[in-house]
Amino acid sequence: MITRINPGSRLSAATVFGGFVFVSGQVPDDLTAPIGAQAAEVLAKIDAILAQAGTDKSRILSANVWLPDIGDFAAFNGVWDPWLPAGAAPARACVEARLANPAIKVEVAVIAALPG
Repeated sequence: MITRINPGSRLSAATVFGGFVFVSGQVPDDLTAPIGAQAAEVLAKIDAILAQAGTDKSRILSANVWLPDIGDFAAFNGVWDPWLPAGAAPARACVEARLANPAIKVEVAVIAALPG
């Protein structure tokens, strides 16, 4: 069975299937904030979506991070590193990419396992 979390007309915040949670790319709501605050907001959104799906960040298998300015790599990692539980580093890609809105400084998508 496929479960869709917060479905919309174009996308769902996440899709749950076969023991996995596929979280769509999350972006911040506060587009005036600096990279660190935007990253913290995005990671908090991911926490909430994973909780709604019945899992958490310790079970993230893969993460994709898009930064429109790769110069923000260290600032993003300054938020990512303490957010991630020790010993739970997922496979991850981080690339520089133009995002849908120039004010967005980070977008993150993850795949996580469900418990059991």
